[in-house]
Amino acid sequence: MKETINYEQAFAELQTIVRRMENDELDIDQMTTQLKRAQQLIKLCKDKLTKTDEEIKKILAEG
Repeated sequence: MKETINYEQAFAELQTIVRRMENDELDIDQMTTQLKRAQQLIKLCKDKLTKTDEEIKKILAEG
């Protein structure tokens, strides 16, 4: 199932995970789970940025 989260939501969640890691708010079990989630969020953000970049380039090329 494809996740339906927008870029802003993904980025905000990623920032929260990073903050919690930096502040040592996670135990070792949570750290593993949150690191996996962060990897998913990074991929999602990267994919959305790449797609948007491609769309912008296409629009500019057409103009």
